[in-house]
Amino acid sequence: MSTEVLVTFVVYFIALIAIGLYFFRKSSSIDDYLLGGRAMGSWVTALSAQASDMSGWLLMGLPGAIYLGGLGNSWIAMGLFAGTILNWTLVSAPLRIYTEKVEAITLPCFFEERFKDPTGLLRTVSAIIILFFFTIYASSGLVAAGKLFNSIFDVNYHTAVIIGGVVIILYTFLGGFLAVCWTDLFQGLLMVIAIIIVPILGLKSIGGLQAVANQMYLRSMPFSIFDTGTRIPSLAIISTLAWGLGYFGQPHILTRFMSAKSIPKLRQASAIAIVWVFISLVGAIFVGTVSIGMFPDLDKPQAEKVFIFMIESLFNPWVGGIMLAAIMSAIMSTIDSQLLVSSSALTEDFYQKVIKKDASEKEVVFVGRLCVMIISAIALVMAMDEDSSILGIVAYAWGGLGAAFGPVVLFALFSKKTTWFAALAGMVVGTVVLVLWERLGYGDVIYEIIPGFAANCMLIWVINTFSPQQNSQVIKTFEEVKTQLK
Repeated sequence: MSTEVLVTFVVYFIALIAIGLYFFRKSSSIDDYLLGGRAMGSWVTALSAQASDMSGWLLMGLPGAIYLGGLGNSWIAMGLFAGTILNWTLVSAPLRIYTEKVEAITLPCFFEERFKDPTGLLRTVSAIIILFFFTIYASSGLVAAGKLFNSIFDVNYHTAVIIGGVVIILYTFLGGFLAVCWTDLFQGLLMVIAIIIVPILGLKSIGGLQAVANQMYLRSMPFSIFDTGTRIPSLAIISTLAWGLGYFGQPHILTRFMSAKSIPKLRQASAIAIVWVFISLVGAIFVGTVSIGMFPDLDKPQAEKVFIFMIESLFNPWVGGIMLAAIMSAIMSTIDSQLLVSSSALTEDFYQKVIKKDASEKEVVFVGRLCVMIISAIALVMAMDEDSSILGIVAYAWGGLGAAFGPVVLFALFSKKTTWFAALAGMVVGTVVLVLWERLGYGDVIYEIIPGFAANCMLIWVINTFSPQQNSQVIKTFEEVKTQLK
């Protein structure tokens, strides 16, 4: 692409860094740096939560899957939409109330305080799981950034990964949660505009859906969403729908619920978020479908770039630069959140807990910023494999967090019987089952989040049955939160 696109991207990056600098002084305390002082409005809460959710896979991974496999891959979007609705309606309000009541600003801290874990193991193990899966997750975003810059500017892939990583690291390092949320707000708006306009113009350019149908027929692609191209379609559908289970355990999304200014603001945010997600997912499916008619001969490595190719063929360089920035928005809005949550796991849940319990606020914020740099460096190294699949990396990390934390969050909010030991045992077993399931190759049969999530739930339920919660303070707090929700 031309100089105009380069100028657009440079201006966009400068704007992001300026936001980071603006919030630098406003993030003086660890509560501000990691949770924005629990003062976020409805629009910022909604779009920040969902923009951080819909990473580069929304505009690259999902359209690529539709391009290669047809509408049978759209079940992922349906599962995610259902998960979004359930997460906002069931989890957001009680989690907001509960975390404020027990004075928790991170998910591991909430687990420890909610169950009154005397050992500290629940908090420490949670932090380790977050660091493991989020470093993998962040690397998927850097892979997407590398493919984006490589396609647009013909920059060497490895150089492209480093450029994208440096910009993201810089504004996250400077501004913390406030910078991440406000950049996510603008990036979320840009993403939804692009995902509406681009496929509509693309469809018009090829003369309508008949051109898509013709190409699908020539490629022998299935027309039905129930034809998944697998030997057992029902298992494939269940696997893709199961993506929705992951929402209950995603720390970067759950943190947004904790940061909302009030329950009324949170309820307004839920309506905004659900509409935004519906438009975005439908748009991504539409992009993948239209691209079949526009680009009939792409190979597998190019499939995840169909949105880029559509923009390049439909717009002049100035407008195209803005639309391409939307892809970068999707990538950045997730990585920045993951870096921040990973930083909080190292600082609030490990450094202050294990290394230096009497650390000052200023010291903890400094360590938090240092941790952003360390985690980013590891993710950059992992992203150097040019052949990595964006959707494949996301699926593993998303499933890992969902299987480890999803059941624990649900039992924490809706079961007064659960003990710290049950939560810890379920978390560990859910994670181990997921990792083993994927390593043994069974993930090709059914998505590993399903056995991991089920094992976690089952073990917690069994322990609750034979050894329920006896701590009167824990039960009292649970009843108080339940009363506040009425």
